[in-house]
Amino acid sequence: MLKKIMSLLLLFVLVISSTLPAAASAEHKNKGKEIALSKQLKAISKNTYRYFEDFTDSNTGLTYDAVRVENGKLSSQEFTSPTNISMYMMSTVSAEEVGLISRGKAVKNISKTLTSLEGMEKWNGLFYNWYYTKDASLMTDWGQFISTVDNGWLSAGLIVIGQAYPELYNRTHSLVEDMDYSTLYTPEVGQMRGGYDVATGSYTAHHYGAFYTEPRVASYIAIGKEDVPEEHWWRMFRTMPESWDWQAQIPEGYTETYDGVEVFEGHYSYKGIKYVPSWGGSMFEALMPQLVLKEKELGKNALGLNNKRHVDIQIQYAKDQGYAAWGMSPAATPENYSEFAATPLGMDGYKSDGTVTPHATFLALEYAPMEAFKNIQALKRFNMYGKYGFLDSVNVETGEVTNAYLALDQGMTMVSIANYLQDGVIRDYFHQDQIGKSPEDLLMKETFSIQ
Repeated sequence: MLKKIMSLLLLFVLVISSTLPAAASAEHKNKGKEIALSKQLKAISKNTYRYFEDFTDSNTGLTYDAVRVENGKLSSQEFTSPTNISMYMMSTVSAEEVGLISRGKAVKNISKTLTSLEGMEKWNGLFYNWYYTKDASLMTDWGQFISTVDNGWLSAGLIVIGQAYPELYNRTHSLVEDMDYSTLYTPEVGQMRGGYDVATGSYTAHHYGAFYTEPRVASYIAIGKEDVPEEHWWRMFRTMPESWDWQAQIPEGYTETYDGVEVFEGHYSYKGIKYVPSWGGSMFEALMPQLVLKEKELGKNALGLNNKRHVDIQIQYAKDQGYAAWGMSPAATPENYSEFAATPLGMDGYKSDGTVTPHATFLALEYAPMEAFKNIQALKRFNMYGKYGFLDSVNVETGEVTNAYLALDQGMTMVSIANYLQDGVIRDYFHQDQIGKSPEDLLMKETFSIQ
């Protein structure tokens, strides 16, 4: 009996000793990959931020909308939008956080931008969609539109700046307080309009009804400011109602009540994976809001979980299509700009034709870091990385690269890198402000039907 026990003990020791080195080796290898990823991200951030250094007007502090490379020469689009302005400001905070610029330089540069914002033409404190970068004057060539989603992003950037640099708080807070979102809200519907055309005096025919899209940042801020009631959060559609049979799938789910409002907690499925869809199925609809909202941290049973599902399905969908890289989201094309997606992820999915955009990889960093690391290498093999970081898109089937950089996509890349390297620093700044903090319960209390 004793012999048998000794034999078993010897066998146990041998098994343990043989597995320990393998486990330690795997852990060491993963640590090495994490270090390599961090170094690469730091290098990418340096090149990416160079776009904002070279293509932001030195007097107004306003960043060009886009730059294209044509026949070896740069062609600049010297106008900007509220979202671009926000991306510049948050990218500047990000650049300081990862050690690219000094705090003093960041404050000095952003101060110029705030001076321009203070003097710009506005409607009920809200900003028009296009301004010239040379003098911050209103650009009327494309109409006089007030965009809900774009103003939401500008508010988000201002809130972040006010917390990152307290000496700028009074200026940023004043601008945000003046932005009256109640003027874009329809109480009877409980939703925000897409926007308002000042020239014609008319609102858009549509509301932002789909919850899991990028305008949810504007909704969150409007609630945080108390411009609209909390009820608004629950009046948006997780999926469209089951009876709306035009949508990509007939959703499954159940009805739940939050704060006295009935919400249909519906979901779609892809290969057995449950998820709440966005409108078009693109990465930035799904993940752009988590640049500032603590969805991963606070919305563990809802938005945070759904963000992970969208990343996983984007990766799987690209494999299913036989693509050499993943990450489908609206991006510049050789001709102009277009919408791309992992089509099944949308209620009315955008197309998928092999076009992949790097900003989608960076948005996914915190949900799939090692997959993102591999994808960065795959994208570099398409010869699309240069002085200003990654060019905006590549068709992985034809190999055609779009020789353009967009302020929006450069900004999403910068903020994503800072959040990954500095433990969600941009989100922390946003939630330190009362506007970002007060609606946190909305993120925490919901449970999607995707468990």
